Amino acid sequence: MIAPRGFRSLRWRLTALIGAVAVLAIGVTFLVIYRGVGSEVRHEIDRELHGDGVAFDRGIPAHARTPAAVEAAAHAYLAAQPFRPSAHLMFLRVGNRPPVTNEPELLGGPPEPGENRGQTQLERNQGLAVLTARRGYSDVRLSDIGEMRILTAPLRRGPVTATIGIGEPLESVERGQHGVARTFVLAGTLTLLAALLAGYLVAVRTARPLTRMARIAQQVDAGDLSPRMAPSGSRDEIKVLADSFDHMLERLEDAFARQRAFAADASHELRTPLTVIRGQLEVLARLGAPSADDVARVERLVRTETLRMQRLVEDLLVLARADEREFVRPRPVELEEFVSDLFDGVAATADRRFERSPVLDGTLTADPDRLAQALRNLIRNAIEHTGPGGLVRLVTDARGSRVVFAVEDDGPGIPPEQRELVFARFHRVDYSRSRVGGGGAGLGLAIVHAIVTAHGGQLEVGESPEGGARVAFDLPGFEAGKPPRAAAYPPATSGSR
Repeated sequence: MIAPRGFRSLRWRLTALIGAVAVLAIGVTFLVIYRGVGSEVRHEIDRELHGDGVAFDRGIPAHARTPAAVEAAAHAYLAAQPFRPSAHLMFLRVGNRPPVTNEPELLGGPPEPGENRGQTQLERNQGLAVLTARRGYSDVRLSDIGEMRILTAPLRRGPVTATIGIGEPLESVERGQHGVARTFVLAGTLTLLAALLAGYLVAVRTARPLTRMARIAQQVDAGDLSPRMAPSGSRDEIKVLADSFDHMLERLEDAFARQRAFAADASHELRTPLTVIRGQLEVLARLGAPSADDVARVERLVRTETLRMQRLVEDLLVLARADEREFVRPRPVELEEFVSDLFDGVAATADRRFERSPVLDGTLTADPDRLAQALRNLIRNAIEHTGPGGLVRLVTDARGSRVVFAVEDDGPGIPPEQRELVFARFHRVDYSRSRVGGGGAGLGLAIVHAIVTAHGGQLEVGESPEGGARVAFDLPGFEAGKPPRAAAYPPATSGSR
C-alpha cells in the first residue's frame, strides 16, 4: 500500500474542505450583512422622507383653499428650506398643473444647454414617472441620479386636492453596501487565509497518526507484529483509534504466538506416537522370523499409539471449531436426568470411589453433548490423577439462574502457580507421566475451557476439601423446578478403596 501524495492526500483534502466551509460561512455572513445594511439605510431614508413630507404638509396653511393659494404657499415653503444633503427633491402638484418643486430640471423643466432632443425627451419621461408615482413609497430610476426613493401623499385644503412628493437618491444605500463589500473582500481574504493555514495545521495533526498507522499496517502486512502506535496526548478520537489499533496488534501477536506454539506442540504430539510405531516396526523387521508374542506385542503398542493419535486429532478438531458460531447449540436440558445418566456412565469406567451431590431439579439451557464432553474430560482428568480407590466427586449447585458444576478428587492437587495455566493447550502439570501409561496430550482442560466459554460461563481451579484438585465452572440459563432430592447414587460405589 502506497500512501497518497500531493493534493490527493488527506491533509490537502481536509484543508480544502475547511477552506470551502470558511468560504461558505464568509459568503453567507456577507450576504446577510450586505442586505441588512441596505435594508437599514432604506428604512432610515423612509423615515426621513416621511418626516419631510409631514413638514411639507404642515407648511401649507389651512386658509389656502384655491389652487393658486396652495401653489403660492408651496413656493414660500420651498424657498425657506435650508440646503441639506437629504430630501433633495420636493414637489407639489395640483391636478395636471405644472409642479411646484425645488428641482425643476428633474421634473421636465427647460433642457440644459447642449442636450439633444432624445436626452431631453428621456428626462421629461423620467420626470413624468416621478410626478405620477404611486401613492406611498416607490423607486424610480433617473439617468442623472440613479435610483431615487419617492414618497407621495395627498394634500387636501378645502376643495383643493394636491399631491406632495419627497424624493431622495439611494446613493447612500449603494455607498453603504459597497463599503460592506470592500470590507468583506479585505477581511474575508485575511480570514480565508487564516482558515486555510489553521485547516492545514489541523489536517497535518490529524493525518500524522493516520499516516503512522498506515506505515505500521504495512509492517504488519509484511509480517512484523512488533510496532505500536503508542499514542500520547488527550483522549480524542485519534487516540482511541490508535489504542484500539495497538490492542488489535497485541491480540494478533498473541494469537500468532499461540498458533505457532500450538502447531509446534501438535506436531510434537503427533511425532511421538509415529516414532514409537516406526521403532516397533523396525524392531519387528530386524527379527527376521518374529514369534507370535513379538507380533502381538508390536500390534498392541501400535494400536495404543494409533488410538492416541486418533484422540489427539479429534481433540484438535474440537478446538479448531471452538471459534465457530455453531460450536454449541443450546437447548433445554432436564438437569436431574442429564447428571444421573452422565454419572452412571462414567462411574463404571475406573476403579475409583465415585460420589456426587444431590441432583438439582430444573432446566438448563445448554448444549448437552458439549456439556457432557466437558464434564467427562474433568472426570477423566480426576481419574488420571488418582490411584485405585481414589475419590472422584461431582458436585452440582444452583446460584440464582446459574448452575455450578465442580469435579473434586483426593489426588496430589494442582500447585497454585500452575492453576492459571492448566487450561492452556498441551499444558501438563506432571511432565514425568508416561504417555504410554495413560497420560494425555494436555488438551482435555483446553476443550473444557472452550466449551464453558462458548456457553458464557466461567472456570476456576482450586483445592478440594480432601486436599486434591477442584475444577469448577458455572453456566447461565438455569430455571429451577422442584427442590433437589437426595442422590439416587450411593456415596460410595463402583470400585474398591
